[in-house]
Amino acid sequence: MGRAKEIVVKVIPSSVANPFMKKHHYSGKVVNNSCLHFGCFLDNALHGVLSYGPSLDKKKIMELVEGTGWNEFLELNRMAFDDYLPRNSESYCIGKTLRMIRKNAPQIKWVISFADGCSCGDGTIYRASNFVLTNIKENFNLCLLPNGGKIHKMTLESNPTTPRKELGGKSYYDITGGRFNFKKYVEYVNGEILSGFQLRYIYFIDKSYRKKLTVQEIPFSRIDEMGAGMYKGEKVAQAKRHAIKTERHGEVQ
Repeated sequence: MGRAKEIVVKVIPSSVANPFMKKHHYSGKVVNNSCLHFGCFLDNALHGVLSYGPSLDKKKIMELVEGTGWNEFLELNRMAFDDYLPRNSESYCIGKTLRMIRKNAPQIKWVISFADGCSCGDGTIYRASNFVLTNIKENFNLCLLPNGGKIHKMTLESNPTTPRKELGGKSYYDITGGRFNFKKYVEYVNGEILSGFQLRYIYFIDKSYRKKLTVQEIPFSRIDEMGAGMYKGEKVAQAKRHAIKTERHGEVQ
């Protein structure tokens, strides 16, 4: 793992985490309900941030694992790194944060996260970090705005009365007549729905909770079988992803 072991991971305030996230995350945005931020430092500088918080739809998500209490799981809802960190840093840092949560917040039994194939990838980093794949869903809920920005349906529907810049100060409800109507929003902003896949991963901090999973675990091979392999928003099979990774790091397999 080389210099990755030299990375120092520690809790940081949102005032430090959020500016880094806005600069380095592909969305340029933070999740407002993130409440636990970890900073990844190398050579006395911040080069990565992982943000955890409650899921937007906690009641629905907690039902994925039988017997889960209201405050017994977290969502890894944002993660961003710059290009300074060495290879394997992402999985190393995820592992460090999960061990810190297990030690300091023993009530947390599992962590959920989602890979956005529309804009990024299919979750290679989660598979390398021993997460379990629990869903592959074709996703039509991401809108590409004319200015190049992207907005997810859930973001709109979780804050439907909030004035929005792309709507000229109007809210989502203002232009949909007080209803959830993503198609009408897309038409109003002259946007484009991006197609792709969303993949759902779960990491069991308490390994006994894995037996309580109410949905089936999905073998990673299913990603290619469904044509859901993604790399930086482009469809690509696992073999090609490995070739890309090899080329990036100058390795010989």
